[in-house]
Amino acid sequence: MTEELYFIKTNPNIAKINLYNKLCREEENFLSFLQPDGKASLEIIKDKVKDSVEELTQQELLNIFLWFSKSYPSDHEEIKTQLFINGIDLFYEIQSPLHTQNYLQVLTNYEQLSKENLNYIINAQNFTQFLIYGIFLTEIIGREQNKENILSDYLKPDYPSLYALAENHSGIKPLDDKSNTDLQKYFTDLYDLTKFYKGSIIQL
Repeated sequence: MTEELYFIKTNPNIAKINLYNKLCREEENFLSFLQPDGKASLEIIKDKVKDSVEELTQQELLNIFLWFSKSYPSDHEEIKTQLFINGIDLFYEIQSPLHTQNYLQVLTNYEQLSKENLNYIINAQNFTQFLIYGIFLTEIIGREQNKENILSDYLKPDYPSLYALAENHSGIKPLDDKSNTDLQKYFTDLYDLTKFYKGSIIQL
């Protein structure tokens, strides 16, 4: 089971300068995260970063994330700062394994209902659609638990098809009150943080 889930925005222009230079300066340090074909993998990663950091595979991004994490093992905020300096903005995270599992279950159900495959790199517009679905879904479940969500009422007139999709949530296992409240917060927070963003969102 996935332990944590990270949400990332990228700045390819900054990454192609700062991250590329860091990779060149600290090759030996980074190579230990790229076994067994370290040198070849490093050159591939450098070429991708020089073009666009969004061309990196999920595993390549994880290796970079692990590299930064090991460099600042006792300071999570410093990890985020250093990633940001190098064109990778870790702007939100879900740290509870149970909450991550619930979030990913909602994502899987959305993909099945919408017939849309959301990869680990998601267009911001498609990500917003999913978040609105999540807001509607948690409001519907919350209403069954006698709780309401004002944001859902605000969004409902503009997204009737997404609301109808959320009403057809038979694939979602029953969520208890606490899990649903936590999920509702994640969807609302992520919506607020990305609703005006035009780039890609990476889920790692």
